[in-house]
Amino acid sequence: MKIGTPKEIFEGENRVAMTPASAKDLQKLGYECIIETGAGLAAGFSDQAYKDAGVEVAKTAAALYKAADIVAKVRPPSDAEVKKLREGQTLISFFYPAQNKELMEAANAKGATVIAMDMVPRISRAQKMDALSSMANIAGYRAVIEAGNNFGRFFTGQVTAAGKVPPAKVLVVGAGVAGLAAIGTATSLGAITYAFDVRPEVAEQVESMGAEFVFLDFEEEQQDGSATGGYAAVSSPEFAAAQLAKFREIAPDMDIVITTALIPGRDAPELWTKDMVEAMKPGSVIVDLAAERGGNCKLTVKDEKIVTDNGVIIVGYTDFPSRMAAQSSTLYATNIRHMMTDLTPEKDGTPNHNMEDDVIRGATATHKGEITFPPPPPKVAAIAAAPKKEKPKELTAEEKRANEVAAFKKETKTQVGLLAIGAALILGIGLIPGMPASFMQHFIVFVLSVFIGFQVIWNVAHSLHTPLMAVTNAISSIIILGALIQIGSSNALITILAALGIFMAAVNIFGGFLVTRRMLAMFQKS
Repeated sequence: MKIGTPKEIFEGENRVAMTPASAKDLQKLGYECIIETGAGLAAGFSDQAYKDAGVEVAKTAAALYKAADIVAKVRPPSDAEVKKLREGQTLISFFYPAQNKELMEAANAKGATVIAMDMVPRISRAQKMDALSSMANIAGYRAVIEAGNNFGRFFTGQVTAAGKVPPAKVLVVGAGVAGLAAIGTATSLGAITYAFDVRPEVAEQVESMGAEFVFLDFEEEQQDGSATGGYAAVSSPEFAAAQLAKFREIAPDMDIVITTALIPGRDAPELWTKDMVEAMKPGSVIVDLAAERGGNCKLTVKDEKIVTDNGVIIVGYTDFPSRMAAQSSTLYATNIRHMMTDLTPEKDGTPNHNMEDDVIRGATATHKGEITFPPPPPKVAAIAAAPKKEKPKELTAEEKRANEVAAFKKETKTQVGLLAIGAALILGIGLIPGMPASFMQHFIVFVLSVFIGFQVIWNVAHSLHTPLMAVTNAISSIIILGALIQIGSSNALITILAALGIFMAAVNIFGGFLVTRRMLAMFQKS
C-alpha cells in the first residue's frame, strides 16, 4: 500500500508529515511512499531529496489523494481535502475531533478511517507517538527564543568594565512538556528562572532543572496529574484566587513571563490579568503559548505581537512549531512512523487496524463507517498514581521519653543476653576434661579484648572520615596500642613483629587522613 503526504494548504504552515529519513523507515515496513511536489520545501526538504530516498513525487494534490491508500498530514484537513478522501482510505493527522465534529462526520460519511495524532493516549508505550508532546517541546523552546528576541537585555548577568548587567528573571506558568522545555532553555541561557504549576508532584522536576518552584501558602489537596492523563486538573475557585494573588505579588519583579497552561479540548484559563500586566516593568515580555484557545493572558491577541500602554510586549503567536519547521517535521514524521510501526506488526505493507490496542483505539476517530470518538479510557493507566504520603505523627515529650526508655531496655536485654551466651560458652570450654588452666586464662583475656574492641570500634564517630575510614582507623589504633605494649619484649622476634605492626598501622592511619583530605578537596571551589 502507498503512504502519501500532501502539501499543507493552511496559511503559514511550513511543516511536512514525511521526511526523506522517515520515508526510508516506512519503506522498511513494506510501504511505498508518495509526496506532493514542493510539500517539503518550506521545511528544507527538496523534491530531489525525496526522490533519492525512493519516494514518488506527485504533481498535484488530487493525484496524490487518488494514488495513496494512507494520507499523512500535519494540520486537520480542510473541507476541500475531506472531499478528496474515499472509502477505505486512512487519514493520519492532527484532527481535534472534539472541536471538529462536522469535519469528523464528513470524513466518516466518505467511509475513511481517521487517526487523530492529538488523541494518542498518554501511556508509557505511546510516548514515541505522542505528537502533542513533540510539538509542545519545540513550542516551549521557541517561546524563550522569541522572548529573547523581544527582550532588551541579556538573559545572563554580567559584570563588565562598562557596568553591571543583572540577570533576567523568567517565570514559566505551567510545568508540562512545553513548560519544562522553556525552563531548560531559560536556565541554560543564564536567567533566574521561576516556575509554577498546580500539580505539586512536578516541583522536583522543576528544581532538578535549576529553576525555583513557586509554592502557594494554601492548604488544598490537589489531584495527582497522573490521574488525569498527565494534565493538570481544574482548580477550585479558592485555589485559583490564591494563585492569582501570588502572581500579583511577583509580577513587578518578572522580566519575562511564559504561560503554557492549557488542557486539550478546553479554553485556556486566565492566569495573567490586566492589572498584572500593568504592574510589570516597561520592556518586559509575555509569551502566551495558549493563545490559540483564548490565551492565559487577558490582553493576548491571537497570532499577533502587541505592546501595551506601559511598554509590555505580549506575543500571541500560535505557530511556534512551524517557525522551526525542519526540527518539527523531523519529530512529527518520526511520530507518524512509530504509529505505522504499530499498525503494521507484520511489516508487510498492510495495516492491521487492531481496535483492541489501547493506542490505536484511543487515536481512532472514525473507522469502517462508524464514529468511534470519544474512545474508552485505556486499560493501562498513564502513570501509577502516587500513593498519598501520610504526614509523620509528631510525638509528645512523654512519648519520646517512653520510646527512648523502651529502646534502652531493648539494647540492655540484647547485651545481657550476649554476655550470658559468651559466659556459658567460656564455662563450657573450661569444663572440658584436661583443659590447661593457663589456656583458660589467656582465652578469657582474648574474649574480653574482642568484646571491648568491638564496642570501641563500632562506637567511633565518623565526623572526620567516611564510616569505613573510621572503622579501619579504630582497628589500627588498637593494633598500635597492642604493639607498643609488646615492643619492649625480651624476645627479638616479638619486638620485630611489634615494630612492623606499629609501622603498618601508622601508614593506614595517616593514609586515611590523607585520602579524606583529598576527598574533601574535590568539593572545594578553589
